Amino acid sequence: MNFHKALSYLLSLGHETLTIKLGLANTETLLAALGNPHKQFPAVQIAGTNGKGSTAAMLDSICREAAIRTGLFTSPHLISMTERISIDGEQVSEADFARFTAQVKETAEELVKRGKLETLPTFFEQVTAIALLAFREAKVDFGILETGLGGRLDSTTAAGAEIVAITSIAMDHEEYLGHTLAEIAAEKAAIIRPGVVAIIAPQVEEVRDVIVRQCEAAGVEPRFVEPSRHEHLSIGLRGRHQIANAATAIALAEALCEKGFAIPRAAIIKGVATARHPGRLELWTWPPRILFDGAHNPEAARALRDYLYEFVTQPITMIFGAMRDKALAEMAAILFPVIDQLILTELDNPRAASLEVLKLAVPGDFDLQRIYQASSADKAVRIAKELTPASGLICVTGSLYLVGAAQQALKEFTGVAHWA
Repeated sequence: MNFHKALSYLLSLGHETLTIKLGLANTETLLAALGNPHKQFPAVQIAGTNGKGSTAAMLDSICREAAIRTGLFTSPHLISMTERISIDGEQVSEADFARFTAQVKETAEELVKRGKLETLPTFFEQVTAIALLAFREAKVDFGILETGLGGRLDSTTAAGAEIVAITSIAMDHEEYLGHTLAEIAAEKAAIIRPGVVAIIAPQVEEVRDVIVRQCEAAGVEPRFVEPSRHEHLSIGLRGRHQIANAATAIALAEALCEKGFAIPRAAIIKGVATARHPGRLELWTWPPRILFDGAHNPEAARALRDYLYEFVTQPITMIFGAMRDKALAEMAAILFPVIDQLILTELDNPRAASLEVLKLAVPGDFDLQRIYQASSADKAVRIAKELTPASGLICVTGSLYLVGAAQQALKEFTGVAHWA
């Protein structure tokens, strides 16, 4: 199986945003048939609504500065599926990804044939297994697993991480996790099990209460992060909201020290300062400059708006596209007042909001003369280039899928852009 065939197989399982199947049984059965690769290394699991990917990236950077061999599993990817799996800071190769995919595919099909599974595991269940196989073969010192959705029934929970963290929890994915903040918090807090070390980022009172109750039920003493301890640190990721994520990553590093990993203070300082996480307030220097941010819920939109208010003085052209099940009107009300030109665009995604749906989300007092429409990310980027002066800023936001599509279009259009 080559990389192209591996992608075709995984995508044939259905789009990951539409084939979500919460539950651990399939993943546990699949992993057992693969020899339980996750039992060959300890793991950290990170759940939350916003900040879990950034926290994972900073923890990975810290540990690599300490010469600890890490495996990092995140989602979604922006351009290539291989972005989801990194070992010691390097993406898994296409050849290795294809090889592990073939192994998982063969095992899954055999389990169905033998009646051990009723249906093939989903896209995310199989990609989780692929990552754990890669980590086992690479003999990582430990794995860092970003939860895909929720926590209680997410595939990554099957790995049985010894250390868990919960980043900021907010409203999102209500159709799967619940329609109240407390219900969503309960799903994510369920990764706190007896015997784990639980690191908790700052939360609103309603969420904190849910987490405390889960800790009491599991007999775990929660460790609440105090971001003020680390405000003096230089943080490589943009935005004041990253202070809390950095503090969470540092608390995780300290918990790893208690488990016997040697992580000196110098590694923490440099790791936080040099961490990179594509698609999260990521700035490219193409004139005009382009800011990519995958904000896809109101809390993340507020973090982006605050950054634009504080650090951007030039005219802003915003390319906006999102999934139709998101809080579009609320996000629009947060973001659109700070911009000069708006380009609405559809995504090549079965869950994407149509242009008509996006237009309905625009606040009534927004000047219609400043709104443009594009049927694709590629066309949106070209329109933005024409509209925006060289001294201005293009901001691409609303979905990480849009960020990936826009970055792919830019690379094909101009060659590889560079960090600012």
